[in-house]
Amino acid sequence: MTLSLLLQNAANSEQNSGGSFLFTLVFMGLIGAAMYFLMIRPQRRRMRETADLQKSISVGDEVITTSGMYGFVTDIDGDQVWLEVNDQPQVIEIRFSRAAIARKIAPSEAAGDSSPETSGN
Repeated sequence: MTLSLLLQNAANSEQNSGGSFLFTLVFMGLIGAAMYFLMIRPQRRRMRETADLQKSISVGDEVITTSGMYGFVTDIDGDQVWLEVNDQPQVIEIRFSRAAIARKIAPSEAAGDSSPETSGN
């Protein structure tokens, strides 16, 4: 009699495990989708924005490099960018890879102009 109870319990556990396998499979799929939307997709968007920025660099733009150096673009030669760094009293030109440009500096940001916010009082 004990053997028949064990076989019956084993059969019941096999039937119950089928539902948990489906739940596990759906749960793993949800984890994969969450990783795509929270990690992979935003990273690809940032990479695309950075590539577009590096392609749009032109002579005269003020930029900052990935190492934190500010300068004005004086010449572009394929994948190389020449930056003019003004170190008073002399001017220094440094060659960088186009991939080393982190972002452009807006003219208002470079001049330090910060207009105070006006309140509606």
